[in-house]
Amino acid sequence: MEVNVVWKENMQFLGTSANGHTTLMDAGVYAGGDGQGPSPMELILQAVAGCTGIDIVQTIKKMRMDIAKFEIKVMGTRAEEHPRRFTDITIVYNFEGESLDPKKLKRAIDLSMDKYCSVSKSLNADIRYDYTINGEIIK
Repeated sequence: MEVNVVWKENMQFLGTSANGHTTLMDAGVYAGGDGQGPSPMELILQAVAGCTGIDIVQTIKKMRMDIAKFEIKVMGTRAEEHPRRFTDITIVYNFEGESLDPKKLKRAIDLSMDKYCSVSKSLNADIRYDYTINGEIIK
């Protein structure tokens, strides 16, 4: 796997993936940037959501469940000192649909978190999750 990142101006960098997709990254105004794109740290949280989301959708399809809507919210807490890595990450999975089995959804999430999600497994952070079905928190 390979990507290319080119400095554009000020704190902006344009990343290009091997298949040609581009992402503009920028620092926030507070950090000397223009805030024209997500920061690299925000992209890490998005990558966690995308990776685990793909895993979960693949597993749910194999389980023959249908979801009407699926949203993932990821919150990260960073260390105070440099390098300001993520120390804690909380993921909230929100599922909507009819006849969704909470146990099967939990199994799909656990498979992603414990086995398949290479992004989350690449991080040195404590990661925990919650999930809802049709707005109801599942315990």
